[in-house]
Amino acid sequence: MRGGSIAVVGGSIAGCAAALAASRGGAGKITVFERADAQLRDRGVGIALQSDRYDELRDAGYVAPEMPWAPLTRRVWTVRDGEARHGRALGEQPFPFRAYNWGSLWSELRRRVPEDVSYRSGAVVTGLEPDDEGVTLRLADGHEEHFDAVIGADGYRSVVREAMFPGAGATYAGYIGWRGTSRDTSGLPSDGHDAHNIVFPGGHCMAYRIPDGSGGHLLNWVLYTEPPQVDGLHPDLKTPTSLPPGRLNSQLTAHLRDLVAEHFPPYWAEKVLGTPAETTFIQPIYDLEVPHYTSGRMVLVGDAASVARPHIGAGSVKALQDATALEAALVAGSSWKEALERYDVNRGAVGSAMVALARRMGSAQVENTPDWSAMGQPEFEAWWQDQNSGSDRRSGFGGHSMKTK
Repeated sequence: MRGGSIAVVGGSIAGCAAALAASRGGAGKITVFERADAQLRDRGVGIALQSDRYDELRDAGYVAPEMPWAPLTRRVWTVRDGEARHGRALGEQPFPFRAYNWGSLWSELRRRVPEDVSYRSGAVVTGLEPDDEGVTLRLADGHEEHFDAVIGADGYRSVVREAMFPGAGATYAGYIGWRGTSRDTSGLPSDGHDAHNIVFPGGHCMAYRIPDGSGGHLLNWVLYTEPPQVDGLHPDLKTPTSLPPGRLNSQLTAHLRDLVAEHFPPYWAEKVLGTPAETTFIQPIYDLEVPHYTSGRMVLVGDAASVARPHIGAGSVKALQDATALEAALVAGSSWKEALERYDVNRGAVGSAMVALARRMGSAQVENTPDWSAMGQPEFEAWWQDQNSGSDRRSGFGGHSMKTK
């Protein structure tokens, strides 16, 4: 197994981490196939890493202190209260997270990929053919290449997963995330160290400050709610995709803006409605579980393997943890079969637990929201605890601990 060839399909955060894992695991030749031609660093949305999970990933060598980040210490849940500018805080909770810009985090991970790894931008993989000795990749330009093993890091529309488990695609959860970033961070409470959940009947909006990648900050926000039930409004929501500004139906955009104007405290309405249209997009929310993380010489990491709704704040954590676990399995295994079975056992149960928790949180926070206006801190804490009941003590909001005890 040592010195073998590995293809990584997908070159984003999960793909760069997987390439690093393959290199540390002893692969002799690593090739990353990234379908996008443009620089991924231009993606400016925010992500957050829970501080304990960050420490684990730092110790494993996948993140580092020099990666630009912004500290978050508390999360405040806020409901509109008449014309009170910032609304009323109905609940507060500790929020030990580090906020990142997706693009700058990807850039730092990309820089850590060893120089001898071949990273091919604009390389579209259209199919895979496994055999006893590995996997042949078919590319859109007609070429075929054979590898000893293939890592699918190509997200929730994974071509690798389709080859492993035909038809096992992501399922639309029934609601959307409207996302945006703005340079207007003026007047943020607590000097921007709080994350804010603005709640309303049928959903909520999370907003927090992230680095802009050049020394400043952006306000990152995402609003979760069900779209209006209008025939033909967006028939492609059920097909795994995202909808950039040019594809946003004007009726859907008007619905979301009206929702914000009606239900948000004035300060937060100004921030969301003042966000430039070119930095907003729609992200339908999906669920995905796979029967296994491996099949033969094919292996899945990140959203290619399982997709948990974003309410648990652990999407990037899971991708980086998958890579860490894959590295450990490759180092410990004496054969491809042993290594990949070890990885599957390690990560399959974690992925299923995260998907289940995220579904409970999605139900409580979007699909079956409480009467937020009647809540105070005691009611909020009971509501929050109910969502986490039954969870593994090592698992919860922010991701699953990699520690065994």
